[in-house]
Amino acid sequence: MNRNIASILVVTAAAFAGQAFAETPTIDATNFVPVQSRAQVQADLAAYKQAGVNPWSTQYNPVKTFRSTQTRAQVTAQYMADRDEVAATTGEDSGSAYLAQGTTNHLPASATLAGDFVKVN
Repeated sequence: MNRNIASILVVTAAAFAGQAFAETPTIDATNFVPVQSRAQVQADLAAYKQAGVNPWSTQYNPVKTFRSTQTRAQVTAQYMADRDEVAATTGEDSGSAYLAQGTTNHLPASATLAGDFVKVN
């Protein structure tokens, strides 16, 4: 029994041995400067409620009313045309060799690539 009492005293002493320090609250002295007036915020809220769409809802589905402007055949043809380029640009060298060939027509004229060089006459 003495052992039980001694172990209880040790556990109790260990529980109260640590000190608890209360911290002061962090006071942020930065003044808030709103970008919009109260009337503008209330107008935005009214427009949001009128729209009836809640993007934070679990039932929000933006694709529900989506209608494509292209046919399935057009999308498939575009995929087939672009898949070689996608495979080249997502390869091990991240497309450096493919882009260095200069065969891409989709890049703007001002783009400078790692394999480009200026020919000086």
